[in-house]
Amino acid sequence: MPADYKTPGVYIEEIPHLPPSIASVETAIPAFIGYTEKAQWKADKDLVMKPWRIESLLEYEQYFGYPSPENGSITVAFTASGSRTDVNGTIDETLRSKYLMHYSMQMFFANGGGPCWITSVGDYVSTGGLIVAQDLKNGLAEVEKVNEVTLLLFPDAINLSSATDYYDVYSTAIDQAFKLQDRFVVMDVYHDVNNGTVWDFDVNGNGGAGGLRNILSGETDHLKYAAAYFPRIYTGVDFNYAMPGDQTTNNDASILITGVADVNTLADLKSKNNAQYFQAKNAITNIQMLLPASPPIVGIYAAVDNSRGVWKAPANVNIENAIAPEYLVTNDEQQGLNVDTTAGKSVNVIRKFEGRGPAIVWGARTLAGNDNEWRYISVRRYFNMVEESTKNATEQFVFEPNDINTWVRVKSMINNYLTQQWKSGALMGASTKEAYFVHVGLGETMTEQDIFEGRMIVEIGLAVVRPAEFIILRFMHKMLAES
Repeated sequence: MPADYKTPGVYIEEIPHLPPSIASVETAIPAFIGYTEKAQWKADKDLVMKPWRIESLLEYEQYFGYPSPENGSITVAFTASGSRTDVNGTIDETLRSKYLMHYSMQMFFANGGGPCWITSVGDYVSTGGLIVAQDLKNGLAEVEKVNEVTLLLFPDAINLSSATDYYDVYSTAIDQAFKLQDRFVVMDVYHDVNNGTVWDFDVNGNGGAGGLRNILSGETDHLKYAAAYFPRIYTGVDFNYAMPGDQTTNNDASILITGVADVNTLADLKSKNNAQYFQAKNAITNIQMLLPASPPIVGIYAAVDNSRGVWKAPANVNIENAIAPEYLVTNDEQQGLNVDTTAGKSVNVIRKFEGRGPAIVWGARTLAGNDNEWRYISVRRYFNMVEESTKNATEQFVFEPNDINTWVRVKSMINNYLTQQWKSGALMGASTKEAYFVHVGLGETMTEQDIFEGRMIVEIGLAVVRPAEFIILRFMHKMLAES
């Protein structure tokens, strides 16, 4: 509408000509939900059940504290072997602390992780050393309120008392991802240490995943928002055996010693033999810590997204600070894990390849592994990014006139954004026409009834690049041509 000019003179009007732009949302902002030593910003426990954004391990320790100290689960054995004495430390997995948040954060940041959200569902004392499924689900409900979150995981959940509880927690997370359509769930395969279950896969039989595939329910529309990884990994993270509430002093009395006369604990050894005391401490440092794979995996997601792009499959990458997978999986065993002919619940395997690395991510499928559209993690997460980014940018057009002028601006905005995505390598095709399409308009995506009812419908099609999961080299004999 022209300005109401009343005074003679020269007036300048700036007319917007370029369409508005779309800024890509962050793609690897995980939410870690679990138990912490404390949850304090200004007052005691004021961060319990309150998602809090951090960017470093130092910040985590400032607000949420340190690991739960080990008590009676570590043993150092002195064994005479001829003229030499071997000193070895071991951990009793059934007695070790079930709280893994701090250890998981170490692996997350070591593998390229950055900004993330922490939701403390309680401290180490309140539940008597147990993990409660309802606590984790309550924390998940709070994370639903945080729009920035794009990944969900529960490091402590691997120590739930049953597979049913474990998959119920993750099923709830998958439902949230399906509802919001802006986040992705990363999970492990449940391991029941207390019942002596090695894993819930019958790899010696048909390669089927017993617990995960039989207990975790959901249709393809839900399962495409999640991926599972197997097995757990041995890491170089050090066990914490500090005095409760005092991270500056080790609780030497909690470490058991065998093979030394009149010595039962590390505290006894310190007062009797200083050299053996430091040998024992070194043995404790060398104990390999078994941790779930999901925390370093989401760190790898962040690293790959930053270096290559979210459209690059987060696979064929070595896990930093990993020593070895808990189990060595063969090609034959992975066949039944990577491809589930019954329900499509693919499991991505962590494998060791001699000369290449101790723990390499060797799979890139969602739990909808038989679905042609949503088989790959990178495709699902890329669509999440484009959908959320376009949604945020299009909100400015709410209540604008639903006419051709608005349609042209919206279409130009999305076209410009997707062209940049194509140039970056996210979309296939020799031209933009092959890479994507954007449709909007009366008779194209909308009827007159849609316009009367206030609906502006935009259809977007993307030809996303897909990973080369199977590289096939065909060799044959070349026959000499006859003279």
